Amino acid sequence: MGNKDNQEFNKALSNFINDAAAGGAVRHLADKGYGISEIGEQLDFPVSKEKIANFMWEHFLNTGKISLEEPRDTYEKASFVKEQDEFGKISFRRVTETVDNSNRKYVVCEFGKELYKKNPEFLSWLESLEERDKEYILLLPWPLEPVYHELDERMIRLGFKA
Repeated sequence: MGNKDNQEFNKALSNFINDAAAGGAVRHLADKGYGISEIGEQLDFPVSKEKIANFMWEHFLNTGKISLEEPRDTYEKASFVKEQDEFGKISFRRVTETVDNSNRKYVVCEFGKELYKKNPEFLSWLESLEERDKEYILLLPWPLEPVYHELDERMIRLGFKA
């Protein structure tokens, strides 16, 4: 294996270990509404705020709390089921389910674009927020395009209305 292959393998292994060690806890605490620093304080081992934010981002995309495209009333959610045959061989089977999304309300937010532009009015608003909400906006990897975010307690705290 070349040096680049080793680096890619080590990165993949590190991501797998981090996800196994912290991913489930981060997803669970994020669903309960914890902020990034609050989640870090709950973990028994150090995980960077950036990694926690990335776990949250991926989880919220997978669960439909955040959508990069206009949300639909129903969508297909894919997951993998681990199976073991009679000889002990482990395999993974892709399973899809239809998710009813019709009872969720969404708001459009453009945090990525506002952060990129360094708009003074936006930055001033950001400074006025609670630390956990400020971290949420600063550390999640918001794209430059508009994002659909479920209208939840956090979005209402940020001033979004139904």
